[in-house]
Amino acid sequence: MASGFCDKCSRLLREFGARLRIHWKELVHKIRDVFREIVQCTCLTPERRTAHDLSSLPLICDDELPILSQGNLQALNRLAASQKADLQMCAAMSYLHISHCLTSPVPPPFMEPVMGLLLSSDLDVQKTISLALVNLLVKNNVCKELVIEMGMLVPILELFQSGDPAAQCHSCACVALLATSESNRDVFLADGVKPLLALAKSYDSKVQQNATWALLHLTQSDWSTRILCEAGAIPVLVLLLQSSDSEVQFYSCTALCNIAALQEHHPKLLSIGGHYLAKSLLTLMSSSVLKNSAQACRCLHTLLKSVLIQEQLMELKSVQPLRALLRTSAPVWIESALTLLSTLSAHPPNNDILVNEGLLGEIGQLLLNPRLTSVIITHSCKIILDLCGSGMDEQALMESQCLSGLLQALTSPSLSDETLVHVTSCLLHLMTWNLFRTALCTTITPEQVSRLVKLSEQTKRSKLSYNCAAIISKFEMTERSIQLLRPHYLTMSKYLLFFLKHEDVKFQQLGLVTVQKLKRDGDFASRLANSELDIQ
Repeated sequence: MASGFCDKCSRLLREFGARLRIHWKELVHKIRDVFREIVQCTCLTPERRTAHDLSSLPLICDDELPILSQGNLQALNRLAASQKADLQMCAAMSYLHISHCLTSPVPPPFMEPVMGLLLSSDLDVQKTISLALVNLLVKNNVCKELVIEMGMLVPILELFQSGDPAAQCHSCACVALLATSESNRDVFLADGVKPLLALAKSYDSKVQQNATWALLHLTQSDWSTRILCEAGAIPVLVLLLQSSDSEVQFYSCTALCNIAALQEHHPKLLSIGGHYLAKSLLTLMSSSVLKNSAQACRCLHTLLKSVLIQEQLMELKSVQPLRALLRTSAPVWIESALTLLSTLSAHPPNNDILVNEGLLGEIGQLLLNPRLTSVIITHSCKIILDLCGSGMDEQALMESQCLSGLLQALTSPSLSDETLVHVTSCLLHLMTWNLFRTALCTTITPEQVSRLVKLSEQTKRSKLSYNCAAIISKFEMTERSIQLLRPHYLTMSKYLLFFLKHEDVKFQQLGLVTVQKLKRDGDFASRLANSELDIQ
């Protein structure tokens, strides 16, 4: 005994322990006798003994205790074939346990009891076994084609009509997972589409979510998409864009993206009254859920092949929510919005509205961000060129920060040649504008001039080299410009000589124009005299 007790207390505790051991042994003997008699009673059938054995399945599957043993298979077959719901439930619960802990594929023979349990007359059994099947499909522990071949789709689809949200939820999830296999999709189209569309309008959010998920997978092929549209999927999916569940919004928007990829469906998509689709997508585009906002932009971009949707978007003042996305910090949001805006700017009738809505100012601010992606820069350049090419007032460009943004992008070390071509093409086009040319010559830095010269001499990258040299050729020969160019006269002479020897006339012309302009500086003229460049 512990030293903290007195002798009397220690003695009392020892006596109590001795008596407890005696009575405990007697109780154990009595418990064993009772259960021995119960086991021997005729009311405990072999099926119930089997159920008792299965109920002791290990909580963790391992090699020492193989859960998929032949003995367990026989037990599951017996219980699944039973007419008693509680025994069927024992089998269904065993499969649910297996589905949680199993890490290897289920052998085909173990799927036969599943079919029997799906056909059970007890809804709780059906709910349990369908949930187990969902778990197995999610973990790829069962062959999807085998599930279809065994005829399980029929009882799964019948659960749609059960009226029980859990059963409908599990059956929709089964359909969604089975439809990820291309060979299975057509099987659902005969009997499964209309019940799925009905469940997509369910008031239960999980049922609605899984039904929409299943519909999404059925839009993965052109054929199944046509069947869906003929069955009335478009109005249902458009309505689901307004769902309060963000997952339902994402699934329905993605499904509509897949449908919109086929232009034959555009009339149906756009025929819903009151510009409802365009309004819903614009609302979703402002969602705080990043993937939903980006997907709404993608869907609109896919639809913009239709002039009608462009007109609808401009009527609905879509520029403001798109501008708001440009101010976010997430590149995927910015890229999605710019992709949409660049498509709108390619249609000249839209450009007055885009300019009046202050889009150039947003683009200028965006280009000043030092962590831009190539996609953002490319689309920004395209939008600037589109807007400038549609008779835009030169002053509107100068009031934006596009010049500073383009020059900053020029010196970014991470840009690819392709992106630099977009930047320099944009600058070169804008150099034809007097105000822009003057502003560039006034604000360009020595670092930016060095970058232009360096890219000009990389003559193997002909488009980029030409663009940069052409920008330099348009410099106004002010004292500031001359001071910036003088340190580079030797390098410039080399690439100008290469241009004059080039077989392409436009390079020769660029070389001549540049030499003629640089000769205005006496320092360059003295270098040129009797040089190889002068002779050429």
